Amino acid sequence: MNTVRRGAAALAAATVLLGTGAAGAATAAPSPSPSAVTIPPGLYGTKDPTYDGVWRQSLAFLAQRSTGFQPSDEAVGWLLDQQCEDGSFSSYRADAETPCDAKTMRDTNATALAVQGLRAVRKQSTFPEKVDKAVEAGTAWLRTVQNKDGGWGYSAGGASDANSTSVVVGALAATGVKPGSFTSAEGRTPYDALLTFAVPCSDKGGAGAFAYQPDKTGKLLANADATAAATLAGLGKNVAATKASPEQPPVCNDLSKPTVERAALNGASYLAKAVAKTGHLTLPPMPGATDTTEQPDVGNTADAVVALAASGAAKEAKPALEWLEKNSAAWAKEGGPAAYAQLILAARATDTDPRRFGTADLVEQLNATGPAPKTPDTSASSTSDDEGSGFDIWWIIGIGMVVGVGIGFLVSGRKK
Repeated sequence: MNTVRRGAAALAAATVLLGTGAAGAATAAPSPSPSAVTIPPGLYGTKDPTYDGVWRQSLAFLAQRSTGFQPSDEAVGWLLDQQCEDGSFSSYRADAETPCDAKTMRDTNATALAVQGLRAVRKQSTFPEKVDKAVEAGTAWLRTVQNKDGGWGYSAGGASDANSTSVVVGALAATGVKPGSFTSAEGRTPYDALLTFAVPCSDKGGAGAFAYQPDKTGKLLANADATAAATLAGLGKNVAATKASPEQPPVCNDLSKPTVERAALNGASYLAKAVAKTGHLTLPPMPGATDTTEQPDVGNTADAVVALAASGAAKEAKPALEWLEKNSAAWAKEGGPAAYAQLILAARATDTDPRRFGTADLVEQLNATGPAPKTPDTSASSTSDDEGSGFDIWWIIGIGMVVGVGIGFLVSGRKK
């Protein structure tokens, strides 16, 4: 869901996927063991939250709301307390009582996803006014750090990249703001920025894809993670997107006057081809690993499923979803709440029951990683107008109990 996250923790997770060949790389900068880390009350997961505390909490909220569960007041309160006075969030603040200062590393990705997560839990929250204030402040801060080209970088002032710009677009979509109206002082929109990362269909190696950023020579290199993120953003959607209807086979088609929606559909065509052969995306070999064989990229495969389904290509996403059902258990267990949330979101986007995801009950597994959520509210009147929450009453009507699905982006390790 955004390759820009979880720093050292991603290396630990890689050992599960890469085996002994990656052991050297994984132990070079290990994630602290759970016993060495103090997990604050209200936070999901047991791993060091330094790189992904706010991210995994927000993603868990989106997945829980999509399955009908409301996070506990303690969990919502923890996320609210992480916000700086100016509306921004950092990846994690161990001492939330100490005011943010110039040394606090503001994180556009964490801020944008926190806005989405808080907006999703707002209606069922015990303190909706406080949540509303936090969402408004976070959105306002994002406007203050928008780059001249209309996009965003990972940190305030950093060069725009496809992933960061996309997660901010997701926040705008979740709060009812039209991304095309969110302009920089120079009059550029997030969509203007996204189009600069779109790889043309004529490119043999990455037709239709998006690059994370241009390389040093200005060349756009296809990046599956950035493509999944930008495909959703180009359609004006976020990681809790559902299946589009009617379905349409993804094709790559360059227009003389490019539009961001066309670029998004081109991105879907790239993803469809990327997962067609094996059912999954792949990771390049880890630095220093003795085994140079490309390995399955579980997280970004889940993101690709959401992007494909949201673009109308649920049929093309099906093989990848089936592969995830058979092969994601170890990855999810190691990744914790963010990983479970990604899989829930992938299931939701394809109308798949997350309680029967292969042999796993993803809903139960996610809920077990944090404070017990509130009992699901199955009344139609309490959920039908829950804007921005990603909650679908269909799951209650269709399955008879709360079954929904809620990860997509961007979290297979958001810091390349």
